[in-house]
Amino acid sequence: MPNRLSLETSPYLLQHKDNPVDWFPWGDEALTSAKVLNKPILLSIGYSACHWCHVMERESFENPGIAVLMNENFINIKVDREERPDLDSIYMSAVQSITGRGGWPLTVFLTPEGKPFHGGTYFPPVDRQGMPGFPNVLEAVSNAYKNQREQIESASDRLIAHIKVFSKLPDSETEISDNTVIQALTDIKSQVDLVNGGLIGAPKFPQPMTYEFLLKHFSRTNTNESLDIVTKTLDKMAYGGIYDHLGGGFHRYSTDEVWLVPHFEKMLYDNALLVRLYLHAYQVTGKDLYKNVVEETLDYVKREMTSIEGAFFSAQDADSDGIEGQYFVWTVDEINAVLEPELAKAVIKHYGVTKKGNFEGNSILNLVSEEYNEPKYQVIKDILNQAREPLMKHRSERVSPETDSKILTAWNGLMISAFAEASVILNSKEYGDIAKKAAEFILNNLMHGNRLLRTYKDGQSKLNGYLEDYAFFVEGLLSLHETTLNPIWLKQAINLSESMIDLFWDNKTKQFFDTSLDHEKLVVRPRDIADNAIPSGASVACKVLLKIAVYLDDDRIRDITRLSIKSATTLMTKAPIAAGEWLNCVEFYIDTPKEIVITGDFNDKNTTNLLSEIYRNFIPNKVILGINSETILDDLPLADSKDMLNEKPTAYICKNYTCGLPVNKPSDLSKQLTNQ
Repeated sequence: MPNRLSLETSPYLLQHKDNPVDWFPWGDEALTSAKVLNKPILLSIGYSACHWCHVMERESFENPGIAVLMNENFINIKVDREERPDLDSIYMSAVQSITGRGGWPLTVFLTPEGKPFHGGTYFPPVDRQGMPGFPNVLEAVSNAYKNQREQIESASDRLIAHIKVFSKLPDSETEISDNTVIQALTDIKSQVDLVNGGLIGAPKFPQPMTYEFLLKHFSRTNTNESLDIVTKTLDKMAYGGIYDHLGGGFHRYSTDEVWLVPHFEKMLYDNALLVRLYLHAYQVTGKDLYKNVVEETLDYVKREMTSIEGAFFSAQDADSDGIEGQYFVWTVDEINAVLEPELAKAVIKHYGVTKKGNFEGNSILNLVSEEYNEPKYQVIKDILNQAREPLMKHRSERVSPETDSKILTAWNGLMISAFAEASVILNSKEYGDIAKKAAEFILNNLMHGNRLLRTYKDGQSKLNGYLEDYAFFVEGLLSLHETTLNPIWLKQAINLSESMIDLFWDNKTKQFFDTSLDHEKLVVRPRDIADNAIPSGASVACKVLLKIAVYLDDDRIRDITRLSIKSATTLMTKAPIAAGEWLNCVEFYIDTPKEIVITGDFNDKNTTNLLSEIYRNFIPNKVILGINSETILDDLPLADSKDMLNEKPTAYICKNYTCGLPVNKPSDLSKQLTNQ
């Protein structure tokens, strides 16, 4: 008989609806039951694409004997970390404090009041390789809770106090300047793998925010070393097995130091952030490799990660039929059976397919062993393009990984930005239409008054949005305005920014929190400012408000951005790898951003040509404002006195609201962009 999770919409929670465990979702019923029955809480947090989450479910949560132990001694709560990043943040901090490490599945034991006192990550069903078996853990924790309650209460109080300390950042008296950037660069360069790209050692994570920072630094200072680090990493990732050469898109991370063997899940956020990074690198270098990666990745998202309504799904699993990576790997015999002999021979040779294999007897397609220049890469890519259709058809007949089809506002914001920028940089109307359709879906289905909601699935929108939902979606709206010039997107971005400040900015502590001021009361109000797999809500809030402040010429918002950056100064100087987006904010803050105004009919080809000229090169620190005869933007200083020259679409390049001469021609605009 299904348990309570059968009433949820999260695909991850629904995966556990038939477990013999008496699961609760997080909520009043579970927390009240723990208090009434005086039972500790067993909190299990994971996500649908997590390989080890599936393993622990098969081994333990589907085991009737283990389920009895859980049901008799605990109130068992299952949480999807993607729906509830607040709970994941709090209890991950607790487990890291207890054990020195974290990960998923996250297994945490709480008092009925929700205070953590013990935890870990994956536990095997029996003692194994130094790890205690899960039944032994359950019995030990249950006995301790019954017989050592005072010690547990005391330990949980100390742990909560410890977590709260980490949410209070030390005040920094350091001025925001290029010194912060220089110090961070020195640290980052000391960790770079000059041979394989990325950071030294394994596993290797993409870290797109760090490389965006290096690109921005190169753009501002023309420091070639920063660019070389980026191109080395992007080349190696694009050649490696972390990239799906056949279907497009990136897997989560590489388990080795050469980007060959990935964990095979594909996350929407990784692909959104990496598309933008490769786009920007393409603007800087003009390399067809980077353009190719962008187009294949966006085509993958369009094909497999987009709902009928136009919004984007969250993730695809690493496993097929319980076997990790099975969907993506090949054998020599398979390729010979699918392709004509000469084409099969070429694919096998160039894409590293061998009898022995490079992953559990099979081969992950990769170009790791090749030495490249642009012409050779294109020849090899043409070979795979010829083989793509039959290989994709064969692959589609395999058991495919499950897709987590919930729609998250924050992650959709990231992918909206990616499609919007690609639409102009790659001159694709289709990409622009995809970005607009997704944004319209969020506005129509995940807005309640002036409030954003977090998640949508099967016609249900729920959970109040977090800081990252507001910040990431505002960035998507700003990207749409800057690539379409349509003021409707800018107006929505400004309105949501005001709501974001009202709900998440704390005037007392002068910082953003991850949860709104009227959020459910938790043991800690979380504030995680580190840029990890995705940028922090606070860093992206700072990033978008830096632009909003320019549009509005608003000193209050400027002050919020200044205080935000100062609150992260210690992180930027001591752990810059975890502060990539913050460093991007510093780059914008210390530079004088270009204020670009285009006035004219947005559908006029001459207007489009002016906009395309702006995106022909990488100009990271800029704001773009579009005006036409129907636009009423009386409250925007940048819009003042921006008339068309010669009654033709016109561009103005300004700094600190002082503008150069208006121009009609892309060539004249190019000169101003270069000289200012």
